[in-house]
Amino acid sequence: MKTIRLLILLSLTIGFLGCKDEPNNDAVEQIVDEGTSTFYLIRHAEKDRSDPDNTDPELSQKGLGRAMHWAEILAEVPIDAIYSTDYQRTAMTAAPTSVKKDVDVIYYDPSSMDIAQFKSDNLNKNVLVVGHSNTTPEFANQLMGVDKYYELDDSDNGSLFIVQITNGIASVQKLNFNCNCPD
Repeated sequence: MKTIRLLILLSLTIGFLGCKDEPNNDAVEQIVDEGTSTFYLIRHAEKDRSDPDNTDPELSQKGLGRAMHWAEILAEVPIDAIYSTDYQRTAMTAAPTSVKKDVDVIYYDPSSMDIAQFKSDNLNKNVLVVGHSNTTPEFANQLMGVDKYYELDDSDNGSLFIVQITNGIASVQKLNFNCNCPD
C-alpha cells in the first residue's frame, strides 16, 4: 500500500511539474547588439571677420588651412556620412573631408534636429558633424543624453568631440587640435 501511495504521490508531483507554463518568448527581454556609432563633431574653422555685418561669411585663409587640416586629421577614419549646417563657413569646413572621402555633405538644421531619428539613421556609422560654437557642444550633449558641455569660446576652432555609442551606451572624448595655418 505504501508503494502505491508513493507511486501516486510521485505521479502527481511529476504531473504538476509537467504542467508548468512554457516561457513566453515574447515577454523575455533580449539584449540586442546595436553595434557602435561614432560621431566626430567639430566647429567650423576660422571665419572671415572683415565685414561684421555679414551673417554668412566664408572662411578666412587660416580657416581654409584648418579645414584642410581637419581632412588630414580624419584621413584614416572611415567616414560614412557628413553633416553640416547650411552656412558657408560650415560647408567650407566640411568640403575638404567630403572631397577626400567622396561623401556628400548633408545639410541639417540644429533647431529642428530629431536626435533619436538622427541616431537611428546613423546606426553603426562613422559620422562627421560640422556646426558652430553653440550647436557643436549641444549636439554632443544630445547624443550622450547629458548636459556636459557648454558653448565654445569664439576663438575655439580646434575642438573635436568624439561621441561613441556602443549598444546604447554613450562615451565621449574631447580633443583639441592646434593649427599652425598661415593667416
